[in-house]
Amino acid sequence: MSNVILTPAVKKPLSLTVPVVAAAGAFAGIFIGAANGSVLLGIVLGALIMAGFAYVAMALSKDLEKPLRWGILAVFAVLGFVGGGVSGGLVGLLFGWFFGWFTYWIGYGRYRVSLVPYLTPNQVLWHYTFRVICGAIFVFLITPILVVMPLSFNAQDFFTFTPEMLRFDPAGYSLKHYRDFFTNPEWTSAVKNSLIIAPLATIISVSLGTLAAIGLSQSHVPGKRAIMAILISPMIVPLIISATGMYFFYSKINIVGTLWGVVLAHAVLGIPFVIITVTATLVGFDRSLVRAAANMGANPVTTFFRVQMPLILPGVISGGLFAFITSFDEVVVVLFIGSAELQTLPWQMFTGLREQLSPTILAAATVLVAISIVLLATVEMLRRRSERLRGLSPS
Repeated sequence: MSNVILTPAVKKPLSLTVPVVAAAGAFAGIFIGAANGSVLLGIVLGALIMAGFAYVAMALSKDLEKPLRWGILAVFAVLGFVGGGVSGGLVGLLFGWFFGWFTYWIGYGRYRVSLVPYLTPNQVLWHYTFRVICGAIFVFLITPILVVMPLSFNAQDFFTFTPEMLRFDPAGYSLKHYRDFFTNPEWTSAVKNSLIIAPLATIISVSLGTLAAIGLSQSHVPGKRAIMAILISPMIVPLIISATGMYFFYSKINIVGTLWGVVLAHAVLGIPFVIITVTATLVGFDRSLVRAAANMGANPVTTFFRVQMPLILPGVISGGLFAFITSFDEVVVVLFIGSAELQTLPWQMFTGLREQLSPTILAAATVLVAISIVLLATVEMLRRRSERLRGLSPS
């Protein structure tokens, strides 16, 4: 049982609730006003509407919370539908739900329920301000993805939302770009090349990166900092410089334009990720286990595969996944080292943007995003498993 005492919800004065809710309404009004041609009008109306709702909600009994929240939900949905059709109605529903919840969350002090009672008002303000800043950064980063994914279902060969899409008309949506992606020989050949190059580069990156991380974790290795700096330099040096250097070096040994030239180039880019993740895993590794295995007669190879590898495996797999993503998404090095027969998926996407502006790029981008989400979710699961094995988090 936790001994932490939380703060009970207490109704706040109108002098706090009304201005805070009005400020939130004004902020939302910026976007609504911008969409309708008058930012100032949107700010004023948003502030007045939400200030009035907050005043009425706090003046009436708490028993009327549900009816009032349903009422503002309905009002916002109707206003959104009148102003923007079905899409506007959906946005109105979202705004109505949020402001109905936010008003009572502020008005009845529910924002302090999950906090300890000894926090000062400034500490409470910073607690939520920090979360708002993090949320804003997250929205800034995720918005381009949220725009690309719906556009990949566009029935027209446009890179913008059509009126049919904005009305949620089924005629405005189609899977034709995905059909082109999975059937067009140019795209399927590029996917095939990526699925050949990325695994091979990942295997090389994981093998060399894991060995390097284990070697650098030994206390008797001289110049560890300098060696580590050199090994992770591909992450630091601008990619265009690395690609140029690889081109001149690989051209001397005649592997430019070959499969293994691209594989080795991608392996170089993936090794730093493996080294960093495996080194982080080795920080919590109990070296007495290695000594115990040696005392029992196990040779270094057996000790590595039977004792050390199972414990650092989450870090190895995480590094491998990062190396795979790096290889699968990389385009600059391929432009220097690859050839017309070795076009990878990012190269094909780059070509599509530069030469023919094919909307199939949007379908390809959505597929890549889905693959990245799956891989990153796997990395997070492995990270948590690694922490449990190392005793850094409860099981």
